[in-house]
Amino acid sequence: MSRLNLTSLRKMKAEQNKIAVLTAYDASFSHVLEQAGVDVILVGDSLGMVIQGKESTLPVTVEDMIYHTSNVVRGSDKVFVIADLPFMSYANTDQAIQNAARLMAQGGAQMVKLEGGQVVVDTVKQLVERGIPVCAHLGLLPQSVHRLGGYRVQGRDDQQAQQLITDAQALQAAGADMLVLECVPAELGSRVTAAVEIPVIGIGAGVECDGQVLVLYDMLGLTPGRRPRFSHDFLADTGAIPAAIAKYVSEVKSATFPSQAQQY
Repeated sequence: MSRLNLTSLRKMKAEQNKIAVLTAYDASFSHVLEQAGVDVILVGDSLGMVIQGKESTLPVTVEDMIYHTSNVVRGSDKVFVIADLPFMSYANTDQAIQNAARLMAQGGAQMVKLEGGQVVVDTVKQLVERGIPVCAHLGLLPQSVHRLGGYRVQGRDDQQAQQLITDAQALQAAGADMLVLECVPAELGSRVTAAVEIPVIGIGAGVECDGQVLVLYDMLGLTPGRRPRFSHDFLADTGAIPAAIAKYVSEVKSATFPSQAQQY
């Protein structure tokens, strides 16, 4: 069976079928996620924190991403696989093209993800023109956490909200085929989702997004320290990892996750 593709994901948005996304970083979890019905696996640079034990995503390298993406691809047959371009791996267009090509050719990714609004519009355009599918990322940008002053909700005032919508539309016009929207008020998540034709995947962005993504270790309650408000410990509900992931998929599909308690 062939992998899920962008045509299928666009159709899911058009038909209002929610898209279930989780992160994964190895072949074993990749297989479990696929069996539980996850549509898309994001090989996130979150691996710097949850796998490598670092304080942020910033030290993650392109080589790290290639290694973990290739593991995820080997562990699955049907899911759509997205890989993060790590911090400063797309500082200029030539660098972005080279590193994105490596993630696809060596890692096996079907799409690359990068953070930012207007500043990366030309980079997105150049990647897409070379046949590299792009997932954009707006709202809270983990790679810019030091500039943002920590992990804070974005888009709370009218000016920020409008800029975020403008950025989303500009990224779509540049050729982005998907958007991750992180840590914004639910009302803004709904507005962004309606303002673009590409699938919008929320993480702390409200239930009206076209789909949801969580860090796998957060939704299994394995991440040390305080869990993000927008997450939920599905393993505590079920007692088994496959059942926890299946419950997450079911609640995303039925739009019962995120609940009011997991929104801003």
